[in-house]
Amino acid sequence: MKRGFNNKGQVTIFIIAAVVVVAVGILIYISYPQIRINLGIESQNPAEYIQSCISEDIVDSVNKLSIQGGSLEPSHYIVYNNQKIEYLCYTSEYYKTCVVQQPMLKRHIEKEVKADIEDKVKTCFEDLEESYQKKGYEVNLRYGDFDVELLPKRIAVTFNNSITLTKESSETYDSISAMVNNNLYELVSITNSIINWETSYGDAETTTYMNYYHDLRVEKKLQSDGTTIYVLTDLNNGNKFQFASRSVAWPPGYGIDEVLG
Repeated sequence: MKRGFNNKGQVTIFIIAAVVVVAVGILIYISYPQIRINLGIESQNPAEYIQSCISEDIVDSVNKLSIQGGSLEPSHYIVYNNQKIEYLCYTSEYYKTCVVQQPMLKRHIEKEVKADIEDKVKTCFEDLEESYQKKGYEVNLRYGDFDVELLPKRIAVTFNNSITLTKESSETYDSISAMVNNNLYELVSITNSIINWETSYGDAETTTYMNYYHDLRVEKKLQSDGTTIYVLTDLNNGNKFQFASRSVAWPPGYGIDEVLG
């Protein structure tokens, strides 16, 4: 009977030890991905590498553009809360409706994002090439241009580069892309609608947009020179787009009440 208890105790100890070893192994696998790569257990996908490398820069670029009216370096702007905000519609005259300043706003923003991340894109692909070479791969990287596109609820960056990795066999990756979730496309579409109202009537009724888009807040910040700063905010994620317009401005001391008598 005593030997039976001892045998059962030994079995229990072996089971516990086995569980501990497996748990430690899983922990190491999860916590130390570099160990998996060095052991050849995991092969990193070039597309995933570029996605990880460039995503944060895309987000930073979009955030900067969004609070400045869509331009990296606004050329025609008003300063509001120490921030340069581009005029997307403007007239210097009184009583006149404004003229659109960026008729192709979506395309303009896409070009601005591209210019802003261009250096980082080059660095990411150079780092990618070096990373695979250190792992023993022969790397053939052919550079091409890349495109930035605002799409519904996302921003896509497509790189027309081609990379061939050769070790025991060869793999070729074409048209690598990166994607970030952002609804700038929708905010720009609403901005264009507001600008249409500004060019036609000198003002836009913001409650109309908020009644239709329940997760959207549209604010108008009226300035003393007749400028209106529009601030569009997505209440779900905090994404924002703001811009300036000066349309049907009144001379100082001649507000609408005075004119109507």
